[in-house]
Amino acid sequence: MQQGINTIVAPTSEAELMQRVEKISGLRLSELASIMNVKMPPDLKRHKGWSGQLIEQCLGASAGSKQIQDFPNLGIELKTLPLSHRMEPLETTYVCYAPLLNNTGITWNSSSVRNKLSRVLWIPIQGERDIPLTDRVVGSGFLWAPNPQEDQLLQQDWEELMDMISLGKIERITAKTGQVLQLRPKAANGQALTSAVGENGDMIQTRPRGFYLRKHFTFNLLQSVFY
Repeated sequence: MQQGINTIVAPTSEAELMQRVEKISGLRLSELASIMNVKMPPDLKRHKGWSGQLIEQCLGASAGSKQIQDFPNLGIELKTLPLSHRMEPLETTYVCYAPLLNNTGITWNSSSVRNKLSRVLWIPIQGERDIPLTDRVVGSGFLWAPNPQEDQLLQQDWEELMDMISLGKIERITAKTGQVLQLRPKAANGQALTSAVGENGDMIQTRPRGFYLRKHFTFNLLQSVFY
């Protein structure tokens, strides 16, 4: 994403972050782009993730592409949530890359998934394709942390998926595996490959994988906050 002339320093407190969230609520993406002096793409076909990156800039997120929380000093991750006209999530939510090798000793409590989801700032945004990108409005952001039931569901899925990876069954994992968390290919292009353990214990080449939250999980999350 093009670096805007206007840069926002990272917030020093949760209260300051939420003040910024309130200020961008109700604004169109074109207004945010103007504030940050960033050129808008015509659409998101070749610029997937652009709106999320714009909001990151507006709020002063400092992690960039690093595998840490977006606001590491506050322990908060930022996730945008594109919604339909019916206020339902339009897509699954990417969490982080899955470790396909050297994952011995990683537990749920020490995992990147739990770290990323321990405290999340959700920013709903209009996502229907019939709404021009310039006119899509940013909704009311809110902070969320998994309750014990949600944490247990996430842990169960994470442990099942990581067990399959460790046992060399990565190619058997489908998008249907897991109740609320799923594992899917995650790469800039379909030709990208990485190493993993195969079923016979040998090294294989496979597509990088990422953890994603299912749409019904984020929909229920929205319901609990707004209804």
